[in-house]
Amino acid sequence: MTSIAYLNGEYLPLDEARVSVLDRGFLFADGIYEVSAVLDGHLVDNQSHLARFERSLGEIFLPLPAPMSRVEEIEKELITRNGVKEGVVYMQVTRGVAPRDFHFPENVKPTLLMFTQAKTIIDSPTAKSGIKAKTLEDIRWARRDIKSIALLAQVLAKQAAHEAGCQEAWMVEDGFVTEGGSSSVFIITKNNVLVTRPNSHALLPGCTRKAILALAAEKNIRVEERPFTVAEALDAAEAFFTSASAFVTPVVTIDDQAIGDGTPGPTTKRLREIYIDFARASR
Repeated sequence: MTSIAYLNGEYLPLDEARVSVLDRGFLFADGIYEVSAVLDGHLVDNQSHLARFERSLGEIFLPLPAPMSRVEEIEKELITRNGVKEGVVYMQVTRGVAPRDFHFPENVKPTLLMFTQAKTIIDSPTAKSGIKAKTLEDIRWARRDIKSIALLAQVLAKQAAHEAGCQEAWMVEDGFVTEGGSSSVFIITKNNVLVTRPNSHALLPGCTRKAILALAAEKNIRVEERPFTVAEALDAAEAFFTSASAFVTPVVTIDDQAIGDGTPGPTTKRLREIYIDFARASR
């Protein structure tokens, strides 16, 4: 049974959703996307995701074709219609359909597409075993803080990681780790300090990352927001990544070198437990 999507005011089967070949998202990747997690049939930390969605839209001067309150209503309706208990809601806005030209078209209504995907989050096997990461040169554009649908660099990085038997790419610029191909990255030093790169134009401001930093501070885990090198990551006691669809996931090897003893560490496990409690309470 096909899932139900929302496209420009209509709920319809996902395999019947169609956009024009002249949609600027298709021609120019002129659009923004956002992903919110669903746990126990409810949205997780959704206001943080909607705020980031709104900010990214503003950064490229793209109007939302409906109030943000309406977007949230559609999210919840899609969860209900598709019976999603655990997974994600995907949202995308493009600048709409117009003759192909680089400048912004006038009097064009943006395209709004939303759909759900069921996904195992709590009992994900990788949450228990940890994942392997591969470092790759960060070749993306300069405004990585914008959640753009232009993801070719990430596609290539994650494909290279996949071909190397890894589940995530860690992007590296000038010797320093920026972020994952689709995640925020952290290390825990041998002195039990949680380290992650500070927000800037060089990386996406992760919503799960933001929550983890606040939760760690509440639990008196020392936090340092600063750049860290690949060498420092390889020498760390633990490493993990965060994302809306994976919560907190241990990284047990980087470039085939074991992190710590090569198994998920105690602080990472504890942070995952704390985040799951937060997710269930954030309805």
